[in-house]
Amino acid sequence: MVQSLWDHAKASEQRDGLAQLVYRSNIIGADRRVCNWGGGNTSAKTTVADFRGRDVEVMYVKGSGSDLATMKAGNFTGLRLEDIRPLFERDAMTDEEMVAYLGHCMIDAKHPRASIETLLHAFLPFKHVDHTHPDAIISLCCADNGKQLAKEIFGDRFVWVPYVRPGFALSKMIAQGVLDNPRAELVLMEKHGLVTWGETSEEAYAQTIKIINEAEAFIEARVNEAKLFGGAKHAALPADVRRSLAAQVMPTIRGAVSDAKKMILTFDDEADVLAFVGGADSAALSQVGAACPDHLVHTKVVPLFVDWTPDANDAEGLKAILKESVAAYKKQYEAYFERNKNEGDVMFEAAPRVILIPGVGMINTGKSWANSKVSGALYHRAIAVMRGATALGNFVSLSENESYNVEYWPLELYKLSLAPAEAEFSRKIAFITGGAGGIGSETARRLVSEGAHVVLADLNLEGAERVAGEINEKHGEGRALAVKMDVTSEEAVIAAIAETALAYGGLDIVVNNAGLATSSPFDQTSLKEWNLNINVLGTGYFLVAREAFKLMKEQAIGGNMVFIGSKNSVYAGRSASAYSSAKALEAHLARCVAAEGGEFGIRVNTILPDAILQGSAIWNSNWRNERAAAYGIEPDQLEEYYRKRTTLLVNIYPRDIAEGIAFFASSKADKTTGCMLTIDGGVPAAFTR
Repeated sequence: MVQSLWDHAKASEQRDGLAQLVYRSNIIGADRRVCNWGGGNTSAKTTVADFRGRDVEVMYVKGSGSDLATMKAGNFTGLRLEDIRPLFERDAMTDEEMVAYLGHCMIDAKHPRASIETLLHAFLPFKHVDHTHPDAIISLCCADNGKQLAKEIFGDRFVWVPYVRPGFALSKMIAQGVLDNPRAELVLMEKHGLVTWGETSEEAYAQTIKIINEAEAFIEARVNEAKLFGGAKHAALPADVRRSLAAQVMPTIRGAVSDAKKMILTFDDEADVLAFVGGADSAALSQVGAACPDHLVHTKVVPLFVDWTPDANDAEGLKAILKESVAAYKKQYEAYFERNKNEGDVMFEAAPRVILIPGVGMINTGKSWANSKVSGALYHRAIAVMRGATALGNFVSLSENESYNVEYWPLELYKLSLAPAEAEFSRKIAFITGGAGGIGSETARRLVSEGAHVVLADLNLEGAERVAGEINEKHGEGRALAVKMDVTSEEAVIAAIAETALAYGGLDIVVNNAGLATSSPFDQTSLKEWNLNINVLGTGYFLVAREAFKLMKEQAIGGNMVFIGSKNSVYAGRSASAYSSAKALEAHLARCVAAEGGEFGIRVNTILPDAILQGSAIWNSNWRNERAAAYGIEPDQLEEYYRKRTTLLVNIYPRDIAEGIAFFASSKADKTTGCMLTIDGGVPAAFTR
């Protein structure tokens, strides 16, 4: 059952009507069983002083494009009620007319555009109104016998409104229905949701929770777990097997769904998903249509339900089926668009947003990790609705044409237009070795600043987690992931690349940056020291590049790698034969990979920095002392020594290397591969020739 989240102490701290509305909205949105992500709306009618100091009656209502769980006061729109109420006398009003009219009613032009369901709130004669999409209520409203069952639950306390797309007509129907039924306590909107109200904010919230729980109790009394979704047809594979299969097939899916633009993927194998994908009736049930208009904007009308019998050892077979299934889905979507399009419509990407795999779980797609998670979260709600609706009767949805009109509704397209423009590295996934260090962490911040998702791989997991945490705090959950990885371990590298595929679906950018350095005169260089440099800087770069190359080929959408070499890649550093040789190996390995990667659209370039002392684990080790000794100076004189030996008389910082990496990884370098870029301030001895 849904629990009340009302906290009297916190509620009492809200000093005005708008603050109370924000509090109520946030706790409604906090439970997704009550309201979908981005969906629903709330309002409060109060009195405020206008710009001339006059008291005016105002309704604050959720603005377009915000989410109840996280919205603040600035996400609400204030409208003068005396300007809105006369609209109830009209017979009709188009969406465009309504939006334009409401724009004139705003008390502050800086407020967001009012919700399309604003008039629903304004026409009801109650101070506080909530419109939500509770699982239990939508289950009832999406059951073919929902209206009859509602009478059993609510008697004559409800108003049933047939499905009408949100706007003027629906708002007037709801208000008229309530006016015609003095006993009405709620409105049930067919295939849509719930409307409740109260004279205080607390009363409105309590009524919402009460009504939801009445419906839920009725449904749960009729649920037969053994027969849900037609009974179990496929058992879930063990958790480790599910994750392994998902990691193996997600790059294939990512390539298949990434047409004009790349997609970010997420994996979900929660219990409700596994129960649904294993159901005997689920394949057919999933194709009935969306459970709620709000859903299909993010999930499309139907998901891709993969026709596959779970087999722990059939990753290659599953990949083949997925390629065929995604291609077939896209053809079906294109046909759906052609059947229903209106003049001027431009088709969205045709690939599925939700992919259901028996025994494995759900894979979601989106332009970002966050968008992909939203698609998944909404399909969890769809599963809950189908569970309830089929326990009551038969699950029904919107007609195909109405589904299309919601998906391509100009007002929904307007919401999409509010999203910020995509940046250079939007939809890109970067894997950075040595991610906790100076160059690695600065590169992560640089790429994320232009939209990338990043994986920070490092032996120093605590340091990598600290950088990832800072990035996620600034840019949002899921933008960065920290993984522990030893580049010299084949198993560790394979596992880290698989974890990246599982987290985001694949890989676009590899920054081969992990390193160390030692210094010894040649005749004093031990085999242990030699092997250490070759293992980390040679074998480590090889292993990371090889596994990334495999994944990029699997995706078949290109990719690029940037190797962080050194001045010593082309210059015979004094007392650094092991380090210099390994760095030369890196530079030539990059050219070898570039030569083989071209036909697959995989670019590989190298940056040759010098003396990056700031934030470097290498330079904070004995390497600093060893290099100072090699030059006959004190360790604290190194920075100035390196500056003076450059022709530009400058020091080189991690951010300088990050800029070079960003260039090679960007569209500006789309036609550049096998290249070496020197960023060392100009050390003549290291000029390439």
